Amino acid sequence: MAETHGGGARRRWLVDIARWCPSPAQFQAAAALLPPHHHPAIARFVREEDRKRALLSRLLQYSLVHHVLGIPFHQIDIRRTVEGKPYLENGTAAFRNFNFNTSHQGDYVGIASELLCLVGLDIVCISKPQGETTVEFLKNFSSYLTDHEWNCIDRAAGSVEMLTEFYRYWCLKEAFVKAIGAGVGFGLNRLEFHHVQWSNISVYIDGIESRNWRFCLFNLDEMHLASIAKGHPEDAVSSFKRTLSNLVFEEEEFYAALEIPEEVFTLQTVEQLTQL
Repeated sequence: MAETHGGGARRRWLVDIARWCPSPAQFQAAAALLPPHHHPAIARFVREEDRKRALLSRLLQYSLVHHVLGIPFHQIDIRRTVEGKPYLENGTAAFRNFNFNTSHQGDYVGIASELLCLVGLDIVCISKPQGETTVEFLKNFSSYLTDHEWNCIDRAAGSVEMLTEFYRYWCLKEAFVKAIGAGVGFGLNRLEFHHVQWSNISVYIDGIESRNWRFCLFNLDEMHLASIAKGHPEDAVSSFKRTLSNLVFEEEEFYAALEIPEEVFTLQTVEQLTQL
């Protein structure tokens, strides 16, 4: 049954910040739903778009926990590991490994959650380089991708497709790193992705293919991509692994959860997120 493998805890939510044009009072009302310690991290941004992303990435976390676990906003205790990975401190026994991940770039802020598997989400905006050619831009990232991945990018037809191919690889790598809770020090060139027309995506970690991870890419629109990474809790870094309450389970249970097909993201409004 889907619920056994986390169907009730699995969410894929997106907010389009371009569609939310709050008045100062509406912005403050939404921010007031969050604990006060979040407010300085939101207010420090100068640009309104950045403040909206900062607010909504936090609001998505609290709203998701509230809707999935039924915990009132004021009782939700979300903390961060030393690497900056958000986690729920006061979860329930029925939601053993409940974990989530947020991402924001361009017009979108998103969140993904899972009950058993680790989950990572990354959103990228495919923007043309400013002041340099595509090739010059890509050279800045030469050490982050493998020779195989660069060869695939080089075979792309034209600069736009090369840029898109690069962002696909980048998006997948970031989703994996975020899923395991690693920090910026994780070497992205340790990961090598293989695919068939960007389906059946697999990852090699330090040269060894992993059976414990599944990936999916989404075209949110012409300019935005998103990727979901799902994997085994044993691969979490130590600080994040300590926040998970169930690391021992049947292999059959894990693979049943891992193989559940990905569904499209659900577009949420800020009004929906703030319904208590």
